[in-house]
Order: sequence, then structure tokens, then C-alpha cells
Amino acid sequence: MNTEEKAATLVEALPYLQRFRGKTFLIKVGGAAMDNPDLVSSLMRDIVFLEVAGINPVVVHGGGKAISAAMESAGLEARFVEGFRVTSPEAISIVEATLGNTINPALVKLLSEHGGRATGIAGTEVFQATRITESGLVPVDIGRVGEVESCHIDQILKTIASDAIPVVSPLGCEIDSGKTLNINADLAAAALACTLKPAKLLFVSDVPGLLSDPQDPSSLIPSVTPQEATTLTSSGVISGGMIPKVRSAIEALRAGVEKVHFIDGRIPHTVLLEIFTPEGIGTEITS
Repeated sequence: MNTEEKAATLVEALPYLQRFRGKTFLIKVGGAAMDNPDLVSSLMRDIVFLEVAGINPVVVHGGGKAISAAMESAGLEARFVEGFRVTSPEAISIVEATLGNTINPALVKLLSEHGGRATGIAGTEVFQATRITESGLVPVDIGRVGEVESCHIDQILKTIASDAIPVVSPLGCEIDSGKTLNINADLAAAALACTLKPAKLLFVSDVPGLLSDPQDPSSLIPSVTPQEATTLTSSGVISGGMIPKVRSAIEALRAGVEKVHFIDGRIPHTVLLEIFTPEGIGTEITS
């Protein structure tokens, strides 16, 4: 890229910088985007870029593979029911330690190394949850796993006001007992978005976005409405683990989020490409 092309790229981003200055973006980071150290570092640098540009990023992170590895090391089998990790009393301590002592501090450190300021926030301080005991009409026993009932965002707002980036783990506090519950990170991010009402909710994972053919990465659907997403779900185009993500995205839009994006964290600078270029790079759901 020559000097003129670099300047053109900066100018192309100007209207987006003007539009989003002072806005809040909620970014859920998970999947393969967290498995490659170089990609994680690049993503954190891009999030610092957002903060320096006057945007208020809030990060909610997952930790699935790291948790599974820690459980295996402890002699516990990683099992899932309909996308939820079966979390025994022994497993919840591993989940909490992995998220709170390893992943969250590592992300905060990376943001700091790239010149940002960040504060790690335990999800138990944010997410008030109840235990999941059934799926549809079918009783299930998946242990210490919860769904979010409400969010306390005072600490997040104070962190934003201090020009720092909140980094939130997907753990909930059980309303009745005060015990820690494991929360699906996608659903935690969507629930937080319903309360925080950011301009954008971005799911950064290891899929390109919504695909008309799940076996063909080139069949990316650039943009859909909630109605179109519901139709794609009914027809089976959206299936498996994408169904709860899309449903939670639609709930977030109905709660006041302006746009939801599904983007591929395996692509360097994926967040910046989705936000600051007219073409984008993933799928957006917009009302």
C-alpha cells in the first residue's frame, strides 16, 4: 500500500469515527479468536484503537477450550448438553479459576501492553442468574449452569467513565443462594447488551458469520433483518449452536441495541474491518 492508499483508508474511516465517537460497543470474544496468541494480541490492540478513537469498548470473554483443558488436567470429563457445559460442584471451581485467574487477567494485561487501560470485572458482580433446570419442557441436570435474569452495570459504567475498558467474565451469582453459576458467554453478552444498550454488539468467534450453506464459507450472508434471521432459522439454514446466538441477538435488538455483528476472529483486524469499512467482513443483523 502506497502513501496515497494509506491516506485514502484513513479518510474512508472518518465518517464511522465521527458517527461512533462516544458510543459503546460490546464485544464478545470467544472461539478460535482466543486460541491463537497472536490473534488475541491483535484483537486487543484493535480494541485499544477503538478506545483511543473515542469509542467505549466493553469486553465479555469466553474460555471454553481453556476450561476443558483445565478440567481434563483435573481428571474431569468435559460434557455438553445442548451447547451448555455440564458443570458439577468440582467443575465450577475450575471454571471460576480459569476465567478469573487466567483468561481475564491475561486480556487485561494485553490491553495494557498495547497502551490501553483495562479493569477486570468478575461476572458474579454483574450477572444475577437462576439455575437452568429444563430445556423446553424437558428436565435437565447440567449442574451449576445459569441463565441471566438481570445485570448490575454500575461497575461497568464507572470503568467506562474512568476511560478504562471493562473486561467481564461469564459467571453469574445465583439469586437465591449466592453461589457461582457458569453462564454461556454468548448469552451473557447478549443479556448485558439488553441492559447496557450499546450501539453495537459484536460476536467475535471462529465462524465467518451467517452462511446460506453451512459447508461453504463463501456463502456469507452480509446483512439480515430479525424477520429474515427467524425465517432462516425455521428453514434450517441457521442451526445448531448458532440458533441461541441469533435468538439472543434479536432480543438485544428489540431491547435497543442498534446493530449486532457476527465476525470471524481468525481474520486479523476483523473488528476494525467490520466497523470502519463500507463492505464489512461478517454478518450484521439490524432492525
